[in-house]
Amino acid sequence: MTAPDTDDDDADALRHAEKMAKKKAVRDRMLAEKTIEKGLLIVHTGLGKGKSSAAFGMVVRALGHGLRAGVVQFVKGRWDTGERTVLERFPELVTLSVVGEGFSWESQDLARDRAAARAGWAAAERMLADPGYRLVLLDELNIVLRHDHLPLDEVLAGLATRPPGQHVVVTGRHARPELVEAADLVTEMTMVKHPFRAGVKAQAGIEF
Repeated sequence: MTAPDTDDDDADALRHAEKMAKKKAVRDRMLAEKTIEKGLLIVHTGLGKGKSSAAFGMVVRALGHGLRAGVVQFVKGRWDTGERTVLERFPELVTLSVVGEGFSWESQDLARDRAAARAGWAAAERMLADPGYRLVLLDELNIVLRHDHLPLDEVLAGLATRPPGQHVVVTGRHARPELVEAADLVTEMTMVKHPFRAGVKAQAGIEF
């Protein structure tokens, strides 16, 4: 039986340490150059799953830091979602406004949909005007804008005039190009595979 070559192991460990030290030095220099702190406009869009899930994760993260958050759900009003049940336990930190009649295909009343969108935007405007909210989530606003239930220019103006330290997350498929242009951070969720196509229904704890 051949004994392990400790000299080779030591050399590998030394090369690895030197390589990682160089990477850390580059990373440290990069981080030192980032000095701006500002409220971000964040857009989660795309056809893949996870847009709202990621955004609600950010709300929970804000709560962990003791920061106030506001949430407007523009579409999923008729669904009893797990995230809403959790956030309702923190009324001192989270304001929830739930509007809409469910997903776009579940409603055939244009006037009612527009009224719900207008009510949701009124709630959003109150949050966007209040510097006490460090994070505002406008869940599925992209769908509302895609169907022209709210004027895009009005929404962009409201986002642009919010307090400078306030973060806003907008979710939903088919984000308007103007919103993407105005955003600081845009993530497009790409669907590679989805169980719905194999006949699996939406399940508690995963989709809602």
